[in-house]
Amino acid sequence: MSSSSPASEIVKAVGGPDNIASLTHCATRLRFQLVDGSVVNTPTVEQIPGVMGAVPQSGDRYQVVIGGAVTTVFNDIMGLPEMAHEGQPGGSAGRSDAEIKAAARSGGPRGKFSWLDSFFEFLSDSFRPLIGPLLGASLFITFMSLMATTGVIGNWADPRVPLSPSWQFMNLTWKTVFYFLPLMVAYNAAKKVGADPWVGFAIMAIVMLPGFSALKDVAHQATIAGSQVDIVTIFGAPLTIFDYGSQVFPPLLMAAVLGPLWRGLKKLVPENLQLIFVPFLAMLIMLPLTAFIIGPIGVYAGAYLAKGLSAVNSVSALIFAIVIPLVYPFMVPLGLHWPINAIMLLNIQTLGYDYIQGPMGAWNFACFGATAGVLVLAVRDKDPTMRQTATGALVAGLVGGISEPSLYGIHLRYKRVYPSMLVGCLLGGVIIGIGGGLHTSAFVFTSLLTIPAFNKIPLYCIAIGAAFFASMAMVIIRDYRTAEQKAEALATKNAAAAADSAPASTAPVSAPATAAVGSTATPVSTDVTGPGSAPAASGEAAASSGAASEAGSRTFAITSPLVGRALPITEIPDPVFSTGVVGQGIAIEPEGDTVYAPADGTVVTAPDSGHAFGLKLDNGVELLIHVGVDTVELGGKGFDVKVSAGDTVTAGQPLVVFDKKVIADAGYSNITPVLVTNGFAFAKVTGIPADHVDTSTEVISVTTS
Repeated sequence: MSSSSPASEIVKAVGGPDNIASLTHCATRLRFQLVDGSVVNTPTVEQIPGVMGAVPQSGDRYQVVIGGAVTTVFNDIMGLPEMAHEGQPGGSAGRSDAEIKAAARSGGPRGKFSWLDSFFEFLSDSFRPLIGPLLGASLFITFMSLMATTGVIGNWADPRVPLSPSWQFMNLTWKTVFYFLPLMVAYNAAKKVGADPWVGFAIMAIVMLPGFSALKDVAHQATIAGSQVDIVTIFGAPLTIFDYGSQVFPPLLMAAVLGPLWRGLKKLVPENLQLIFVPFLAMLIMLPLTAFIIGPIGVYAGAYLAKGLSAVNSVSALIFAIVIPLVYPFMVPLGLHWPINAIMLLNIQTLGYDYIQGPMGAWNFACFGATAGVLVLAVRDKDPTMRQTATGALVAGLVGGISEPSLYGIHLRYKRVYPSMLVGCLLGGVIIGIGGGLHTSAFVFTSLLTIPAFNKIPLYCIAIGAAFFASMAMVIIRDYRTAEQKAEALATKNAAAAADSAPASTAPVSAPATAAVGSTATPVSTDVTGPGSAPAASGEAAASSGAASEAGSRTFAITSPLVGRALPITEIPDPVFSTGVVGQGIAIEPEGDTVYAPADGTVVTAPDSGHAFGLKLDNGVELLIHVGVDTVELGGKGFDVKVSAGDTVTAGQPLVVFDKKVIADAGYSNITPVLVTNGFAFAKVTGIPADHVDTSTEVISVTTS
């Protein structure tokens, strides 16, 4: 079996990234527009773990059926390095796909302000590829912390503490990542804004050259907001010399300026000259701009920040202890916490102690607590990827005191984490403030190993414990995912359960034939999903809702969500639905224009396009109502959506009003599949065709095992 991920296997099976002209997805499947559809081997695609089926289509279009986890697989594919071209002009809609955007922006401030959503995406995509090296470096830091705590070496985190050459080398094992972090961020951020990432890398590298640092030897000192900085005059202009190692705010700001500049230059420079002159002109402008203006902004911001922090602490230690944990979650992603590290060292040098690290510990442990909450949910939901990420981040945090793996690997990716985490930050800060604040005489990373460094150990333990467990509890209660993301996780879990319990071989399941009687029909064979079940005897009638059947099983009746004609799913003009790959159920040829909730439940999927709805009914049935076939291509035209993901609905409540004429005029079928997607959890799922149905007519019978 291949060791590569299902995402990379799918890309490889459809001919590789160069054969993918575009990629989108709907409620259940990936939709590829290929350069050459003839190169795809469908049996190979269908053997990939997680793939429920594959459907070649005309015009080099190709569909891969995933089911409820389609969004996760889509995001995994778009995150592959070889898919970096997607989302660029001429490529796929990528992360701007309307359905993905709707899920990402639902709820919270990111849902209200598009610029804020773009800002968080910019931060997240600038750091997400760096999770691996950050986790690796954090484990080296954990080792150094352990050696310092056990007395083998001195305080490795304090540059004033001498270490032997051997331990100095060990210290370099983590510094190699954090020192050159600005270059890595510059590459990713430049790539995110559409510029050449290597140009972004080269621009940021100028301030990290040994020759740049050597200019300090001919510089003069100046005072900025009470802090000493080195200034050298270059062609009459003042240049601030600063150690940019570990700084991430300057490369982010540099990329934010480089992006529009790059796009503007590509418009001005003729296409046949762009390869040479766009990079040259961009570097000509950005190199001095970064060295003289963008880079020093971080220095000056840090200096003014130190002065402000000192003023706040002087006025009220309680206010200070509350403010620090609450602002740190927003400072760390911008890299503004690195200048504060210098302020901490300055405090130790001038005052003999530092007052910032105690409240900072409340933030750190609130961050780690939120990660612990995510880990609990990942274990519960059998999500191996998130479990691995959260475990590594939690170990790095609790033992090494490093928050970046938690932030960049989890928290910035799931907007529901931050409100939960801030509760822990506030609680820990209040406890420290009421206790009169905390001091430490050493510069340390706030972890479990460095607790003895603080002057009031009991107070510190109570504060960080409260911060940790409050954030953890809030994440477990509120979850870290939106309703749609939880639905995806549930679908993944259900699919895994179905795979584990499925028999070694299963015979094809026939769709129900019917014998019409007046305006109703009685099934003469039964669609069956779930292991170990047998077809019902010919002529078996559908049981009424909740009626007891033999062996203590129960049968639920699902009424039609539309007015129209109920057809066997074999009549759906889409092989993915008609073969039962997604689930068994019924197809409704609509006479009306409204889809209603067939029973009480919760909406788990409701894209803006209005073409499909996922419901979890109160009786445990998970239902997919797909309005028409291929209607996702309409992009919401002709659909008036009445509900949102996460809404609680009652039987008869409208879900969407659609225009049959718009669908028909676009060349799509109005036939609406109504399918039970968790059929493996039941003994029998039976579709009941009829010449005419309304919202009181039973169209699906579901029997428990």
